[in-house]
Amino acid sequence: MKNIIDKIYNDNEINIEEALTLLKNCDLLTLGKAANYIRNKIHNNSKIVTFVVDRNINYTNICICKCKFCAFYRSKKSKDAYLLTKEEIFKKIEETIAHNGTQILIQGGLHPDLTIDYFLDLFSEIKSKYNINIHGLSAPEIYHIAKQSNLTIKDTILKLKDAGLGSIPGGGAEILVDEVRKKISPNKITFKQWKEVMITAHQLGLKTTATMMFGSVESEKEIIEHIFRIKEIQQQTGGFTAFICWSFQPKNTALEKVIKFKATGVEFLKILAISRIILQNVKNIQTSWVTQGAKIAQISLFFGANDFGSTMLEENVVSSAGVKFNLTKEDIIYLIKDAGFIPAQRDTFYNILKTY
Repeated sequence: MKNIIDKIYNDNEINIEEALTLLKNCDLLTLGKAANYIRNKIHNNSKIVTFVVDRNINYTNICICKCKFCAFYRSKKSKDAYLLTKEEIFKKIEETIAHNGTQILIQGGLHPDLTIDYFLDLFSEIKSKYNINIHGLSAPEIYHIAKQSNLTIKDTILKLKDAGLGSIPGGGAEILVDEVRKKISPNKITFKQWKEVMITAHQLGLKTTATMMFGSVESEKEIIEHIFRIKEIQQQTGGFTAFICWSFQPKNTALEKVIKFKATGVEFLKILAISRIILQNVKNIQTSWVTQGAKIAQISLFFGANDFGSTMLEENVVSSAGVKFNLTKEDIIYLIKDAGFIPAQRDTFYNILKTY
């Protein structure tokens, strides 16, 4: 263990086996201290912690994927199924801009009827009306839209980009190991297909984030494998702006009876820390107050995280699994300051707009 930790402090990257050893056996504080060392090295000992003012707009909850970990999706015939109108979406955007928001995260389900024309029309009209970045459509959505529209992934992303898509969130990754995906999301795209969407987007000039949802049925080895797969894609493209991990919330999902215990705050901090240590080619590591709450998010700033995520003026997916943490912009600023850091509002691409 000491040899692996010494390797980190001597600025040598660790391999998969060493990372797994750390995750399984290293004590929390030693791991956190090492992650904090990497954070300070990458960010030149900066005390700045960033956040973005945005809103999650879930344009539909209709989805044919029916993932076992999801409490949000509905079938087309469900009484509470919906597809937002343009007017409803525009109202949400106007409310976001009124809060000095710079980004909208537009995601939904794999709707059986929507082709690319729906999104081209929506995005182009949003961009004609509002000065805001569209951070939208997960890799599974893009893959589904391409299939629905008889287009290649490249042509789909090019058309969406021309219509106003500014960046792509990393959603739909869960665990990027197909053995796990078959158990929790058998109808969703494979790791290879997720990778294809991300690499194509990067090659076409669109930045994306990368994510991981842990705490369902995966092993520690599969968590480490996921993180190294993100690292390998980043080595190839350099297109990931940030990495975000969060813990699975089982309530109201098909896995609720299988998953007896949710991941703890300690497990979250260890996985966040190991992510920071491995992903030295991804500049930003974002914490997850949405699933872990304010206090763990604060502590995570000493475990490798340098970004507090978003104000999330609206959140529907995690809350549908029974977890509801709400933080305002003022709350986030206070929490960052209270931990001894300097809060800074950023845009999607980590350009700092204002410090507090």
